[in-house]
Amino acid sequence: MDPDTPQPSRSGRDPRLPGPSGELSGFRNKPPDFPLRMLVPSQFIGAIIGKEGLTIKNLTKQTQAKVDIHRKENAGAAEKPITIHSTPEGCSAACRMILQIMQKEANDTKVTVEIPLKILAHNSLVGRLIGKEGRNLKRIEEESGTKINISSLQDVSVYIADRTITVKGSVDACCRAEEEIMKKLREAYDNDTSAVNHHTGLIHGMNLNTLGIFSSGLSMLPSNSSPYRTPNTPHTAYSPIMGHSANLAGLYGRSPAAAHTHSHSAAEQEVVYLFIPTQAVGALIGKKGQHIKQLAQYAGASIKIAPAENPDVTERMVIITGPPEAQFKAQGRIFGKLKEENFFSAKEEVRLETHIKVPSSAAGRVIGKGGKTVNELQNMSSAEVIVPRDQTPDENDEVFVKISGHFFASQTAQRKIREIIQRVRRHEQKQHLGPSEPHNSQ
Repeated sequence: MDPDTPQPSRSGRDPRLPGPSGELSGFRNKPPDFPLRMLVPSQFIGAIIGKEGLTIKNLTKQTQAKVDIHRKENAGAAEKPITIHSTPEGCSAACRMILQIMQKEANDTKVTVEIPLKILAHNSLVGRLIGKEGRNLKRIEEESGTKINISSLQDVSVYIADRTITVKGSVDACCRAEEEIMKKLREAYDNDTSAVNHHTGLIHGMNLNTLGIFSSGLSMLPSNSSPYRTPNTPHTAYSPIMGHSANLAGLYGRSPAAAHTHSHSAAEQEVVYLFIPTQAVGALIGKKGQHIKQLAQYAGASIKIAPAENPDVTERMVIITGPPEAQFKAQGRIFGKLKEENFFSAKEEVRLETHIKVPSSAAGRVIGKGGKTVNELQNMSSAEVIVPRDQTPDENDEVFVKISGHFFASQTAQRKIREIIQRVRRHEQKQHLGPSEPHNSQ
């Protein structure tokens, strides 16, 4: 029996399947592999497969890697994707053999074309590969003796989140670069996975089965094997935990009482005010407003950027309106965008300030007696939560709560504050009904 194969628990449930909380218990100590995804010229696919599949069989036997050639995708396209599943060493060995096969085929057929190595990577990870001011990429180029280009951000959309890393040089040089590129991508992926594992349990009702972000990268593993889609596969979001096609419905579970409160409203609208660096506004909007439009469509939220109060402001306010699931998706993508565009250093967490409005009657409950509740909230979420004193309630009798922190910390704090608001509202409704008034409990 293979000792690495997860065995059924006493309950008979396969530990590789999500548990009641959505945790992938079988992967707790053994995370899924991080595949190497390549693009190769279609003209070389036949040589890679070989007569009666002998070449690809030999390749997989020698490298102990699982190699998927997506030859039927993108019919007529000049390039086809290949996904390699193995250890880092196995992926590199398979990559080297594929490059050698293509080079030999080119020599044998006297095809005078340069055969670069093309690696596909999710946009959420590319910023950390590049590094601050491009230092990581420059170092890899210098140490490997290659020239590396990365496809434009303009090619990235809600439906295509991959960027192409093109490496030019000799086979040996490209292989040296591949090892370093994949090392950086794996590190970024592992960091995102750790962040999700650490923080998602803090958000009430969050189910990893339905997590479709990542975003932030967060950023956002896909169906059973590959953490990333292959080209021409519908894309919704990058998740270091679950698949891109994951449905976010039910991401935030509600208690029966809360569900009863919202029984007449399928999706409660929330308004969140998120503050981003002024210099990041252009990147968020995108060319001709395409990025912010795609983001709003993807998240199912209204996203607007408030005008600057004066030319010297260092932050701009982004107003996000939508239900909880839309808030999670929109905010996650914005945090991720700032990371990808290097507005924060590779080792620095993206920390932003968020404001949400709460009924003035609930502000005291958020603070708690002697500040107990807000202190507990800060300790649990790792976010800074401030309810400014001496606020004048607005026309809706609401005041602001300020939340500062990285994405998951902010999300945790927002959800917990919303729960407090709901408890206050239910209490007020009971008081309004009064003990003598009948309840429709049937």
